[in-house]
Amino acid sequence: MTASVLCAVHCAVVPIIITSLPLLGLGFLSNPWFEWGMITFALAIGVCAIGITYIRRRHSLLPMFLLIGGFVIIIAGHLFITSWREAIIVPIGGLLIAAAHFFNYKYSKISYCHQA
Repeated sequence: MTASVLCAVHCAVVPIIITSLPLLGLGFLSNPWFEWGMITFALAIGVCAIGITYIRRRHSLLPMFLLIGGFVIIIAGHLFITSWREAIIVPIGGLLIAAAHFFNYKYSKISYCHQA
């Protein structure tokens, strides 16, 4: 549960920070390898956060499906969609990932309350 909250905060704060970093001279962030590395890293953290909660609480698999679906949309947006459409498709994937963490948080709270 704590990992999901941290990931949700990360997903809210990092885009703001990263968009301001070129002003500080950190142009390496525009490197495609760096971007793919961050996507892979975020996917691993998300699967661990939601997977651990699922193993401990045995709630619905909906958060995992939303998480994977969000990353599929982000990856498809980077690989197959260009121009202004990418700027619309990729945030939709991010919103699915945020929804996955929201449902994971809600399901873990419900499961915890029923166990107590």
